[in-house]
Amino acid sequence: MPTHTATRSVEEKKRLARRLAGDGRGFAECFGFRVTNNPAQLFQVLYLSVLLARRGDFHRAVDAATALRDAGWDTAARMARSRHEDRVRVLRAAGLRGDLAGLADTLGELARTVVDTYRGDLRRLRTAARQDPAGERRLLTALPGVDDEVCDLFLREAQALWREAAPVADRRALAAARRLGLGRTAGDLAGLAGSGESEQLSWLVGALARVDLERRYAEVTA
Repeated sequence: MPTHTATRSVEEKKRLARRLAGDGRGFAECFGFRVTNNPAQLFQVLYLSVLLARRGDFHRAVDAATALRDAGWDTAARMARSRHEDRVRVLRAAGLRGDLAGLADTLGELARTVVDTYRGDLRRLRTAARQDPAGERRLLTALPGVDDEVCDLFLREAQALWREAAPVADRRALAAARRLGLGRTAGDLAGLAGSGESEQLSWLVGALARVDLERRYAEVTA
């Protein structure tokens, strides 16, 4: 694939980064999932991340997360009380394919673990980790269904609030950054977003992930 990497000046990179992050929303918020330091919304971002990490059309993952929320399972406690067969039904109706029974199991186990360990509040996980990024990653990946990729997707959004977690960029965002000549690491992108600007970084990384998922490279570089 052709790239546009080699000849961008630092100022050109910063201008492109500002344009990409210009709507002031991260990936999750672009699809209706608010990112605030609220237990319900943090849990929704977590299960959205679990769904996005599955292979397949990302729109179906977003649709499935929206359907779970609209079914009333917008908190860990409510998801934990939901019935397995109802979760399968909602996931299937949202267009997901594959092992839906296994996915429904994982979502139920995830919710029950968040309730049992953190009383349904992922802010308690952050406190348990003493706001140490390595500790947060360790505790997140100890949750059912949360591997390193899911962790990156969650922290891509949460770094806007959990500033100590920054810089975080998922593999899609990094693929777009490399192709657009903005850098190769999350640290490179943090430099473009501005020192200490974890919210701006979250917007930039989310925008880059969308560019890659939606194959909008020609639009961005026009």
